[in-house]
Formats: sequence, structure tokens, C-alpha cells
Amino acid sequence: MKFGIFYEISVPRPWGPETERQVYDNCIEQAVLADKLGYDYVWAVEHHFLEEYSHCSAPEIFLATIAAKTEQIRVGHGINVCVPEINHPIRIAERSAVLDLCSHGRLEVGTGRSATWTELGGFQANPDNTKATWDEFVRVLPKMWMQERFSYEGTYFSMPERAILPKPYQKPHPPMWVAVTSPGTEIDAAERGMGALGLVFADLAEQERKVKAYRKAIENCNPVGAFVNDTVASVNFMYCHPDDAEGKAIGQRMQGTFGYLASQLVSAREVYASPSYGSFGLLPQIRRRQSGPAAQPQRPAGMCIGNPEEIIKAVKGWESTGVDVMNFLLNANESIPHQQILDSLTLFAEEVIPHFKETPAVDTQPVAAEES
Repeated sequence: MKFGIFYEISVPRPWGPETERQVYDNCIEQAVLADKLGYDYVWAVEHHFLEEYSHCSAPEIFLATIAAKTEQIRVGHGINVCVPEINHPIRIAERSAVLDLCSHGRLEVGTGRSATWTELGGFQANPDNTKATWDEFVRVLPKMWMQERFSYEGTYFSMPERAILPKPYQKPHPPMWVAVTSPGTEIDAAERGMGALGLVFADLAEQERKVKAYRKAIENCNPVGAFVNDTVASVNFMYCHPDDAEGKAIGQRMQGTFGYLASQLVSAREVYASPSYGSFGLLPQIRRRQSGPAAQPQRPAGMCIGNPEEIIKAVKGWESTGVDVMNFLLNANESIPHQQILDSLTLFAEEVIPHFKETPAVDTQPVAAEES
């Protein structure tokens, strides 16, 4: 089992001259500490126009800053929005390659298509096309990275032959992922040989069904890239505290704050009846649980909040479903003071992570006696 941290970068009102800078500084300091403590990943979303919920519109710059201040932790661009009105595939290829070079080969490339009308409508993108544009983008990106020169005639973009530069540091290219928020997207990921970057706060039984379906489908996949990334990641809330009751109370407040913000988002399907969005995705299950920003939801099975002993039990539950990576949301709208987040990260690393790391096999063969 590997562990990562996951950023939406939510910024609470009122927004003063220093508010956004301070939140970004806090996130960067947390990521630098996570690197020193042995966490495996730091992920950052790409969102636009989502007031308070996410002010992370240029994650590649945020991640480049983290890469320059860290040594081991892998930086995950989760996700590149594969919609031409928002991102051109050439620019995704170029930015990804530069970030991979600057991080010395630590980049993970997430892909997706956005799910809110606020974002898609803001760029005047057609929701009917986003599934198809995502599919077209993920099939050409590896070729842009691997081929000396590349040309393409497609449905949603075309280009004459050019050298797309620079090339990524990782060869043949960085691992590729798909954001899984809607039912069936895990199969889309598997069929293309891509990692499943889970963003659904599912219960353990539902997660296990999704993992089994993913594993079965990926056995016969036609990978879009040069290799198969068969890794499954899931997202969770994490707050670790020596006192279980206090840890749960603070963690539940964070979960409730996140849910309150997320429940106010407007999904594309609520505004635009598109066959490209067959479901409302994540929003309905969030809204069912929320009644306001101070709501104290019941702790679902598998929620990683409380003392280390309880969190170990929760993580073991996720491990039993076949999940390879647990990515954690650490805060929501700065509802938890920054120093407490640092303390939580440290306690989790000291008391929880060692239970899930492989230890070297001990050589039990007898040692021959030295000749006298």
C-alpha cells in the first residue's frame, strides 16, 4: 500500500490580500513535510471558476514548486482537463514533459474531462463532446512524447508534422491515469491500460466491486501508451490525532465542510442533458449526506480519521478491496489550523505507514562457521 496527499486548494472567504498566498504556502509546506516523512504522492486537481471549493487552476505551477523543494515524492497532475476549449493536447504534452524533467522523472499524468457546468460553460465547451475529446487526447499524448516528429488528423484537433519538445525524462513516458468519478469510468480506464484515479467516496463494498471490474477488464486491455498502468488509487479524508474522539470530531468537521462546498457545485448534467454525462456522478451522494457547513456526518466505514489504531483498521479495510494507493484530503476551506495538519501528517507517518510498508526478507540460512 502506498500513500499520497491530494489537493483541491479550497480558499475560505473573506478573501484578503494575503489569503490565497497563505493557503498556497500552507499546502506547499505540507507537501515538503510529506516528502521528508516518506509519503509516495502529492496530487493536485485542475479546476476553474469554483469559488472557495478549489482555487487550483494551474496545478502544473504548484507541482513544479513542490518538485523543486522535494526529493522523492511523486507529483501527480490530477487531472489535465482533456477538453480542447480548456487545454490543447500539444500544450498538455509540452507542460507534462517540462514538469517531468524538472522533477527528475517523478510525474504522474492524470486525465479527465470536467464534470461541472460552471467550468464547461465558462469555457463554452460542448458537454456532448467531452467524452470523445478525452478519448482522442489520451490516445495521442503518448505518441507526442515518444515520436521524434508527430502529425495527426483527427475529429477534434489536427496538426501538421512537428517536433513536440521537450520529451519527458521518464522513458517511454510518465504513467497515465483517468479520474474515476462516474459509474463505469473505471472500465474506461482499464480498457485503455490506464491507472484508475478514484475520486468517489465509495463504501468498501462498492470500492471492491469497482476494483474487481477494473482488474478483470485490464487483463484484455488495448493500452493507449507504451505500457499498462494497472494501479488503483482511492481518495479519503485523513486526520490523525492521539486522542480518538478529538481526531474523529475534527475529521468529521473537515468532511462536513468539504461536503457542504461540493454540494453547491452545479454538475453539467443538471444544466445540459447530454448523453456524454450518463449520471450526476459524485454530487448526489455528497448532497444526501449534507445539511449545512456544520453538519456532523456519521463516520462511514473506512474513513481515516481518529487515532492511529482506528486509522490502521480503516486502511486495512481499503487494502482488502485491492486498492493500491490511498490519497488523502487533509483540509477543507482551512477548517483545520495549519500546524494541526502538519502534526497529523507526522503522526500518520510514524504510527500508520510502517504497518503497510514491505519489510526486507530476513535470511534464515545458517551461516557457515569460519575456519580456525
